[in-house]
Amino acid sequence: GINAEYGTNNLSYRMTSVVATPTAAPIDREKTCPLLLRVFVNEGQHHLPDAYHRGRVPATELQIYTWKDACLKELTNLIKDVHPQASSKGTMFNFALVFPDKRGNYHFKEVGTTSVAHTGPDDRVTLQAVRLEIGDYMDVAIRSPPEERLPRDSRRQPLRRSGDGRGFRSRPY
Repeated sequence: GINAEYGTNNLSYRMTSVVATPTAAPIDREKTCPLLLRVFVNEGQHHLPDAYHRGRVPATELQIYTWKDACLKELTNLIKDVHPQASSKGTMFNFALVFPDKRGNYHFKEVGTTSVAHTGPDDRVTLQAVRLEIGDYMDVAIRSPPEERLPRDSRRQPLRRSGDGRGFRSRPY
């Protein structure tokens, strides 16, 4: 299940890619205690590095109790339950692992991208495959689908000139 809580560490913003390898044996979720994964969601792009500094974290925290065999698509669906505005077909979820080094500086490692209503190569990437350790965070950038994919009547209407000729634009409503 999900427990959404809100609250707001030194971070190097080096994004590196990860290639998933098949996991060893599946985890028995009936017998194995889940771990707490602290997920920080941001619209459009990942949080800025300063968001993880000296014990501070972004305010958009979701607390997800899950297992290391959870895949990115499973996390996507859990996030959509809490952020229904991210359920539009074509919405992209970009996942990055946030972890500290020995000096307490935090680093990003991009681990995959999923899409709503589409399957992709990263859907089955597991937390175990990306070498998540207890205490690591997950930073998720949610990107809405491009406007040209939206139905014509849901696009924002262009602003029209008012009739007075002075260049003022009328409101779209």
